[in-house]
Amino acid sequence: MRVLVVVPTYNERASLPGTLRRLRTAVPEADALVVDDASPDGTGDLADALAADDEQVHVLHRAAKEGLGAAYVAGFGWGLERGYDVLVEMDADGSHQPEQLPRMLAALADGADLVLGSRWVPGGAVHNWPRHRLLLSRGGNVYTRLVTGIGLHDATGGFRVFRREVLQGLDLADVASQGYCFQVDLAWRAVRAGYDVREVPIDFVERAVGTSKMSRDIVLEALWRVTLWGVTHRVSQVTGSLRRRRSRREEAAWRA
Repeated sequence: MRVLVVVPTYNERASLPGTLRRLRTAVPEADALVVDDASPDGTGDLADALAADDEQVHVLHRAAKEGLGAAYVAGFGWGLERGYDVLVEMDADGSHQPEQLPRMLAALADGADLVLGSRWVPGGAVHNWPRHRLLLSRGGNVYTRLVTGIGLHDATGGFRVFRREVLQGLDLADVASQGYCFQVDLAWRAVRAGYDVREVPIDFVERAVGTSKMSRDIVLEALWRVTLWGVTHRVSQVTGSLRRRRSRREEAAWRA
């Protein structure tokens, strides 16, 4: 299988070289696509230099910062157009450890359609996060399960492995969400479409350099979108149940 690891960047000059070096060591056969949103710190130029020295590293330049979701959608489109069989989401900051990617690829080889690197299943862990980030992530995932019924322990994580068929079947052109919400959106779409979605434990390590892109707006977007999706889904379930009951009553009356 041809594997492409999509690595979105915005001001990741300090961490990108080490992340790509570790990736090339952990999964030598994988290609990497750096999707840079015109980073002011020169990450895009650095990525070009790294790509010039390694034919398995590619760069997609975008005109401005448009958000994580849009960067991944652009990267997925680039990979699908070039015939990659497997597409991977991975952060550039070192929080997603490339050394754990082989076990995720193994789950795909075992029959999974989408593999989530999960911090909140047995064997998973988070290192160096402040208490408020731990509470935000755990609480967000519990809320997502309760509201949508998705059944996943880590629907907000961003270390993932997709079969190309999954991305082709999810109508990426219709995905407008960002951050946490983008991750929930794709996972929920995959579950509802009937794909085999599995969680593999990972060790998540807080970035050592740079600053987190997490913001209040991203959290609020996730809250209202997940709530809207959950309410819509529950209403659809109730409406469908009422229709089936009415249909059974009408059929019984007809038979009588």
